[in-house]
Amino acid sequence: MSKIYATNHYKFIDQIVLKKRKEMLEIIKKNLTKDQIKDAIDIGSTEDKDNKSSNYIIKNLYHIPKIRSLSNQIINDKFFFKNIQKSITDDFSDNEISSIKSDLVISNATIEHVGSLKNQIKMVKNTILLTKKVFIITTPNRFHPIEFHTKLIFLHWLPKKIFQNICKFLRLNFFSNEENLNLLSKKDLIKLMKLSNFSNYKIYSIKLFGFVSNYILIGRLKN
Repeated sequence: MSKIYATNHYKFIDQIVLKKRKEMLEIIKKNLTKDQIKDAIDIGSTEDKDNKSSNYIIKNLYHIPKIRSLSNQIINDKFFFKNIQKSITDDFSDNEISSIKSDLVISNATIEHVGSLKNQIKMVKNTILLTKKVFIITTPNRFHPIEFHTKLIFLHWLPKKIFQNICKFLRLNFFSNEENLNLLSKKDLIKLMKLSNFSNYKIYSIKLFGFVSNYILIGRLKN
């Protein structure tokens, strides 16, 4: 693959991702009001600055006075009020929770990268713990025909172990590990919320090529 082809290919993919994130942003804005959110935590922020889609939703949501980044990457971005280098699947002390707890906690396309079901449940529970009012979790749909991380078609519909072995065979070693890619369906999201003992949420969706490509889960804490 030539460098020019690879660059253009990834730019094309990023344009698709950016378009979908713009659609997700509109759904999120319809479910939030400007004066509702005084501070926020962005879970899984990326250090990537080359792609327009990176950190797009949090940067274009509203002017929120105080936004913290919570990520296992080092985020050198002055957009964020504070960068907390920590994984959302780690344990949080009571002091940490009280010091960073925010009106809005948002995670865009992160939950499929935290590993096992156990880790995904831990992420949901920690997200709820850090939320004062609203939390948002977005994730690609496992059952869209295109798997945009590996660029494979339909093969990710197979049982997860078989898909992981195919990734190994195709030398997509990073994505062959569950700790790096564990795709979710709507049914999986509902299961995660049930196992996290949380029921006050709604799941929205957007489509690409006629199939659901992404889910947006919006949960609200009862006052």
